[in-house]
Amino acid sequence: MKKIISLALCLALGCFVLAGCSNSGEPFEEKSYTPDTQIHEINLDVQDREIEVSLSEDEQVHIQYSENSKEYYDISVSDENVLTMTSASDKEWTDYIGGKPSAEDRKISLQIPHARLGNLTLSTTNEDITLSALAVTGRINISSNGGNITFGNLEVGNALYLTVKNGDIVGTVVGSYDDFTIRSEIKKGDSNLPDQKDGGEKTLNVSSNNGDVNIEFVNG
Repeated sequence: MKKIISLALCLALGCFVLAGCSNSGEPFEEKSYTPDTQIHEINLDVQDREIEVSLSEDEQVHIQYSENSKEYYDISVSDENVLTMTSASDKEWTDYIGGKPSAEDRKISLQIPHARLGNLTLSTTNEDITLSALAVTGRINISSNGGNITFGNLEVGNALYLTVKNGDIVGTVVGSYDDFTIRSEIKKGDSNLPDQKDGGEKTLNVSSNNGDVNIEFVNG
């Protein structure tokens, strides 16, 4: 019995030591990125990161973020002027033991010009996505698995797609109720949208699993 207790204590001490070495070894560095060309589309596909989107003050795209050699991002611009940002990692198994990076280190701030982007796609896990009032000429596609989606007056050229799991969707959309063809699928939650409505020139597609949905329509 004493041997079993001693072994358990050793294992607990070993886990404590590893936890203390995990995320404290290398600090995160604050960085920013501004493309040197006019961006037509943005795709952010990250994990465990909060995304905050606001309007740019100089009509340029800007991204502020933090990274280190273990947790970083791949950022690229295609020949079609599509900006892509994805999570990348070079972790050992011991790096997954212990606490998460600070809230500030887990935040991505994106500034975009008003009504100059064609399409905007945002996806994350275990964190929230927040957008201020803004407009795109094409579509907006937002997805969060484990966080909320919150937005101000969003104006889309043709479509708005919202997908959430274990989180809520709350916001306002520029346009009238009749402007949109609506499809909504809600599981384990309340919604103020109909399951289906036809007749609109634009598309509003909402999917929620274990969360509530409240979307209002406002004049531009």
